[in-house]
Amino acid sequence: MSIELANESGVDVPAELIIDAARFAVNAMDVNPAALLSVLCVDEDTMADMHVQWMDLPGPTDVMSFPMDELVPGGRPDATDPGPAILGDIVLCPDFARKQAREAKRSFEHELAMLTIHGVLHLLGYDHAEPEEEREMFGLQNRILDAFYAERHRRAQEQRQTDRDSRLLSNIGFTGVEGGSPAPGAPTRSEEDRG
Repeated sequence: MSIELANESGVDVPAELIIDAARFAVNAMDVNPAALLSVLCVDEDTMADMHVQWMDLPGPTDVMSFPMDELVPGGRPDATDPGPAILGDIVLCPDFARKQAREAKRSFEHELAMLTIHGVLHLLGYDHAEPEEEREMFGLQNRILDAFYAERHRRAQEQRQTDRDSRLLSNIGFTGVEGGSPAPGAPTRSEEDRG
């Protein structure tokens, strides 16, 4: 999965979090791993212009998605090698998202992760124009977001444990062989001395 992020918003955004959220959502939806996706962060004026141009609605919004029209089953019949599918573009407005997060008493980072997942679902054809569609899309969005946070928590715990193990091994003088770490299963110096 290739994800490109461009930040033209003038706001410092957690790029790694946005990319991780997009990648997690795409994987959760079982999209081909060769797919391409771009995420663009823009300022409120740019988002307002896009909102009017594409949705005929005034003012800025939090996220817009632009799926590629080429995502048709089977692709083009005259293509020899279809290559990676381009899912489309997600456009985020960090300024708008920050205000929205504050009003909802959520963190800015959480808001961006949620909006990114929301954008991915729109790229995959989900919508919330009708009440039934809204229930389906937001239910799926919340399940993916919960699983995303659970995975991040698990990885953070693993990293903390690895860091603790490394400090402990370093404190007791077990830092490996000169010039690098011993191969797995290779005897340590103290084992060689005993042998």
